[in-house]
Amino acid sequence: MSESPRRVHFVAIGGTGMGSLAGLLHARGIEVTGSDECLYPPMSTALDRWGIPAFEGFAAEHVLENPPDLVVIGNAVGPENPEARAAIDEGLAYLSFPDALYQYAIAGRHPVVISGTHGKTTTTSLVAALLLRTGRDPSLLVGGFPLDFDTSFREGEGDYFVVEGDEYDTAFFDKTPKFLHYGARTLLITSVEFDHADIYRDLDHVKQAFRDLVAALPPDGALVAAVDHAEVRDVVAGAPCRSVGYGIETDAEGAWRAARLEVEPEGTSFDVIRDGRTLLRAHVPLFGDFNVENALGALVIANELGVPLDAAAAALARFRGVKRRQELRGEARGVVVVDDFAHHPTAVRAGIGAVRARFPGRRLIAVFEPRTNTSRRAIFQADYARSFDGADRVVVRIVPDEPIYSATGPVTQRFSSERLADDLRSRGVAAVALDGVDAIVAHLVRDCEAGDVVLVMSNGAFENIWERLLEALSSDPSA
Repeated sequence: MSESPRRVHFVAIGGTGMGSLAGLLHARGIEVTGSDECLYPPMSTALDRWGIPAFEGFAAEHVLENPPDLVVIGNAVGPENPEARAAIDEGLAYLSFPDALYQYAIAGRHPVVISGTHGKTTTTSLVAALLLRTGRDPSLLVGGFPLDFDTSFREGEGDYFVVEGDEYDTAFFDKTPKFLHYGARTLLITSVEFDHADIYRDLDHVKQAFRDLVAALPPDGALVAAVDHAEVRDVVAGAPCRSVGYGIETDAEGAWRAARLEVEPEGTSFDVIRDGRTLLRAHVPLFGDFNVENALGALVIANELGVPLDAAAAALARFRGVKRRQELRGEARGVVVVDDFAHHPTAVRAGIGAVRARFPGRRLIAVFEPRTNTSRRAIFQADYARSFDGADRVVVRIVPDEPIYSATGPVTQRFSSERLADDLRSRGVAAVALDGVDAIVAHLVRDCEAGDVVLVMSNGAFENIWERLLEALSSDPSA
């Protein structure tokens, strides 16, 4: 691990990864500052709680007035960013977020990298929680806020550094995927689908990134793969190290399988089976088949790292979840409000199914904000219509007419919220497209009844719609 600098400035500190590394370095006693175009919870409140000053807006003087020893440049900024430009032009030391994370936190430890299109944050949090509760004292950096840690980073004394490995690109000056920079020795792949259309041309382009990740594993490493998924099986073929599969339906030799899934009031129980033998019955305080799959993957990783299965399963039953992953935000007027990060059609479908399992027999109203550079394109227009089939009603936020970043060519077809609402109605799902959070909240206050569950899905701040809805429901004079 490299000698730590005394002062570090983060350009685009509001990203979960960037803010988490800033928090880790600050906890060591390093002076840390940062800036971002727009800061919002949960990272804005976390930075404030950690005592890290952050400027809102970018300006060259943030790095020039009192030059830091190191500038960390996030992938959310381009070469025209005034702070990045000033740091480079003035010859200040700078690194991308992944390189800074590896150099100042991961190097010298055993990197346990959790990757995949879906489920990375939850599975990373699960693995770290299992290692912590079984005495391994791991380090952690994750793109969310696990409730077992109450923060998005941890620096332990143990050998393992558990990190969420994202396939997004590294920086404007380094277009390789972030997860290639972490030196994975133990790797888990949850899923492989087309996403990040702003940087990947198609599914084959995404798969090549994962193949590169697998190929970089050392011969004495370990690969754990969700082999129920054909695209995962494809990218892990020919791995240079030992490979172990897991899934719910798999019958692959040597693979781990979850069977006899049973939804209970506090989560889901399942049998853990390998080579036809039931090893034990496990419980995870989460809902949905995809979360059972994530939990099984975490158990397999823990086993690969030497944790006895019974100890790992006991720790699994105590997992507390992750903020913004099917997080219960509150209840007002008998209406439950749940927050989920889902934005890809597969994640939307899975999230709806999980909440349906958690609240059986209740009317489910899904509220969706298409916000990512991918979801605001027309690529998944038809897929989204099918992904909401499990909801009783759907409210879609109308996408603002704003530029969509793309490194893969001009965006010629944009996602239409109005068309999605039309398509849903044609499938028998009551749906509306509304412009702005005020209109959505007003609609929900009028439409919701006691017993309803409102599932809000967005990867952004969504103008704090959760609290605004709960407050409006509580103060509604017609209630």
